[in-house]
Amino acid sequence: MKLLRSAVACLMSTVFAIAAAEAPSGPVAVTVDANAATTPFPHFWERMFGSGRAALALRTSYQRDLRMVKAVTGFEYVRFHGLLHDELGLFDLGEDGKPVYNYSYVDQIYDALLEAGVKPFVELSFMPQKLAADPDKIFGFWYKPNISPPKDYAQWDALIDALTRHLVDRYGIDEVATWYFEVWNEPNAGFWGGEPYQPTYFELYDHTARAIKRVDARLRVGGPSSAQAAWSGDFVRHCVEHGIPVDFVSTHVYANDSPEDVFGNSEPVPREKMTCRAVRKARDEIRHSARPALPLIFSEYNASFAREPNITDTDFMAAWLASTISQCDGLAEMMAQWTFSDVFEEGGVIKSPFHGGFGIVAEYGLPKPAFNAYALLHDLGDKRLALESDSVLATRRADGALVIALWNYADPDATGESYTPPRAAGPARRFELTLKGLRAGASASLRRVDREHGNVIKTYDAMRRPPWPRREQVVQLREAAAAAPPESLPIDHGRIRLDVPVHGLALIELR
Repeated sequence: MKLLRSAVACLMSTVFAIAAAEAPSGPVAVTVDANAATTPFPHFWERMFGSGRAALALRTSYQRDLRMVKAVTGFEYVRFHGLLHDELGLFDLGEDGKPVYNYSYVDQIYDALLEAGVKPFVELSFMPQKLAADPDKIFGFWYKPNISPPKDYAQWDALIDALTRHLVDRYGIDEVATWYFEVWNEPNAGFWGGEPYQPTYFELYDHTARAIKRVDARLRVGGPSSAQAAWSGDFVRHCVEHGIPVDFVSTHVYANDSPEDVFGNSEPVPREKMTCRAVRKARDEIRHSARPALPLIFSEYNASFAREPNITDTDFMAAWLASTISQCDGLAEMMAQWTFSDVFEEGGVIKSPFHGGFGIVAEYGLPKPAFNAYALLHDLGDKRLALESDSVLATRRADGALVIALWNYADPDATGESYTPPRAAGPARRFELTLKGLRAGASASLRRVDREHGNVIKTYDAMRRPPWPRREQVVQLREAAAAAPPESLPIDHGRIRLDVPVHGLALIELR
């Protein structure tokens, strides 16, 4: 569904880009008191990532990228489609018509994840062909997943029971009880073949949740894994009214989803605001339900659901991520960017290392600016200081450091599939920080992600964007993709002045 959203989003992005270019951009003056009261600031944005389909986890390139992202974010969970897809060989029927289970690839995948220090967020999809009510109900991804309901719920229940018991037997209940089991993917947006969508999905969920809980009540199960922040309230209501187990609510949104799809109205919502408004919508539906304390997990989100090279490949992501994190604080337990890697084949084999893919690591293990932005944002503290600013985030870290993020967000051009260098979306922005409560001799260091720092695209453009870079070019790109080294930043009588380029992110550490 990510490639099937309304084309209206591109037009809206252009409108917002024009508005941003015309908007005034005066200095941002902020006072930061190191001794001010704080609120908890858990790193909800880096606990989990999404990633293509299950079979990709068998590749060395996938595992390389997983370890790269783990090293800079410490992320805990990974989610992917297609655990039940036939290419893993999990389910078959013998000559006698009885189920046959084969866990060879499932075990290899989960062993590799756990060895890398990452736990599975188990998305139970898609339908094995021999269990499908309609073998021809194939979604349009390159790997051809079947989205049909099961032809026999007794066999579906047996499959879920067998898989769950195998995981508990192999990894132990204490381990598997720390995982999450999510039923299906985006059943409201074309990934589910039952009709009508919602009641038939609820039937699937009911069978699946009960089968998992019969193995052990400690196992966590949830859904509806819906697109466009939909169904959260309906899902909780259904589970409560029918006594169905539910341990969390999961849903998705993309920053260029249309307001009609997410909110049911035509009020324009800029790309910078869409994600967290949708998160708040889902959070509010849960709070007003009979289970107001249920955890909310956005198991997919990103700045774009389409291939927009000027969005997901560029320094734009640095400011967008910082702004989104600042706004979504306190609304969700986890938010998983889709995806951590461009080892990804929903649309087929990629044709260029920088094609607008969802990942923060491009082909050949090349870090995008978003990767470097995550590395900076990882160093924020876990206590947040209150500030009246939409472009400054101040935190205190456990080691006593004061860590401040500053960003200069502007909407980009919407270019769709083809890449064209974006027009300047605005000037650099001056930040004037007044610092209180610093001890004598405090020092400041600065790290950046912007067009000139930690931005591999600048070098790739200079190479004229070769679709298959030579090996020596890959080496040059890897050097260009490296994070910029820290700079010393002067403190002048308790003040810091800093210019941040458009789309740029700066992180200041005060010790």
